[in-house]
Amino acid sequence: MNQQTCAALPVLVSGGGIGGLAAALALVRQGFEVTVLEQAPEIGEIGAGIQLGPNAFHAFDALGVGDKARSRAVYTDFMVMHDALDEYQIGKIPTGDAFIQRFGNPYAVIHRVDVHLSLLEGAQETGKVKFLTNTRILRVEQDEASVTVFDQNGKSYRGVALIGADGGKSVVREQYVNDPPRVTGHVVYRAVVDKKDFPDNLQWNAASIWVGPNCHLVHYPLRGGEQYNVVVTFHSREKEEWGVTDGSKEEVQSYFQGIAAKPRQLIDLPKTWKRWATADREPIGTWVFGRVTLLGDAAHPTTQYMAQGACMALEDAVTLGEALRVHQNDWPQALQLYQKSRVARTARIVLSAREMGRLYHAKGVERLVRNDLWKGRTPERFYDAMEWLYGWNVGNCLSTVA
Repeated sequence: MNQQTCAALPVLVSGGGIGGLAAALALVRQGFEVTVLEQAPEIGEIGAGIQLGPNAFHAFDALGVGDKARSRAVYTDFMVMHDALDEYQIGKIPTGDAFIQRFGNPYAVIHRVDVHLSLLEGAQETGKVKFLTNTRILRVEQDEASVTVFDQNGKSYRGVALIGADGGKSVVREQYVNDPPRVTGHVVYRAVVDKKDFPDNLQWNAASIWVGPNCHLVHYPLRGGEQYNVVVTFHSREKEEWGVTDGSKEEVQSYFQGIAAKPRQLIDLPKTWKRWATADREPIGTWVFGRVTLLGDAAHPTTQYMAQGACMALEDAVTLGEALRVHQNDWPQALQLYQKSRVARTARIVLSAREMGRLYHAKGVERLVRNDLWKGRTPERFYDAMEWLYGWNVGNCLSTVA
């Protein structure tokens, strides 16, 4: 096959979630046509609220959907952590003007569906992204110049490269890495509650967390403050399998017996819950396999304790686009640069999330140590500690490379 024929092939993206759509936008900006292969019957998103650091907004801007995402986000005044047993305020970080000045973008909370919609609209408006639903990839073959994937119906699709953005249970990762998930035993319940049903004394414009022994609770406003996101996490008594099911109010309540009255209100609110039994995987140093690479949760599935899963997928996409730009769309070189730029940073997120989970769920003397950790810390010192995370942008995303 000649070079011209290869150049005419689209880039294949496996997965139409946040990572896949962000990748599609980054690729279109480098002049590629993109085919997104999604196993679900329609391109959509489930879930509840997510948090967006300044790094996410830098990524949205680089992908051309900054205005769309900003219009759907709720901008918090602070992040705050309380002890769920005695309501002691452990730490409070202002996220107003000083924060925005420091990092160049705000901290916000948003419904996951609204992030997805912003990316989807952006992709559709380009006219360069083709969506194929009900398409589940089963295997991948490649030669020096192209990649071919085969779906559950025996159909094949050819592209100049394949981006595996097919989530934590990635088929692409399974073919090339085949490593086991690390099931945490931590269960996350998520729900969205209308403002009228949400307690007045918790209607804070903040990303709020209540931390307790082997558990924690999170709440923050969504959709202009008309709804509130409620998330509770606990260490399960059962042997868990990674996945999502419908939750039971009785189960949630059985895990939060000792917590104070104010945070306890949260677990009585939702009428329905979604239940996530969580997992991550050990960080890996190789994401690139010829003309195939991984992106987002497929590359670095993490637990939720750093609130950075979606943010990292957005960063991956932007970095991939930048690597292609720097190497004039030479795929082998660009993929190596992408991998080199992302492995350590995303591994730090995975490993930091594990440690943060331990910190949140401390008990006994460890709990007392945690509650003293940030005593008297100024906002500037908090910002210094966050610089490695929130200081990322399109201008420095390749800067790990000498």
